[in-house]
Amino acid sequence: MIATAGAYAGWQSRKLPLGSLDNPGPGYMPLILATLLFVLGLVVAVAGRQSQPLAQIRWPELRHAIAILGTCAFAALAIEPLGYRLTVAIMLVFLVGVIERKPPLPVILVAAGMSLGSYWLFATLLKVPLPPGLFGI
Repeated sequence: MIATAGAYAGWQSRKLPLGSLDNPGPGYMPLILATLLFVLGLVVAVAGRQSQPLAQIRWPELRHAIAILGTCAFAALAIEPLGYRLTVAIMLVFLVGVIERKPPLPVILVAAGMSLGSYWLFATLLKVPLPPGLFGI
């Protein structure tokens, strides 16, 4: 299925001009990505025959995966009303403090440092517009 998607994407990218190696056109990167997807899809199809059935696999980290997925859903819903910095801080407090059960001081330092530092990196240096949220924070 993955290889089929790669083949289809490669077929569709032929409509765009390819360009050359020193001056790539708009079809250059889609063709490279489609080829990569096709090759990796074939690798998964061939190597997947040797894997064990899904029913036999035990996954002890299921709680962590569900917590991370829920945190991502929260971020998607909260980033506009709360803003980038507050959303990232809440996410990190939950993941590091509640899920990983770290002491309060490192949790606060990590949450504040990462939310403010990543905001400074994206908004100031990279000039990416991020939602300000409540009270402009």
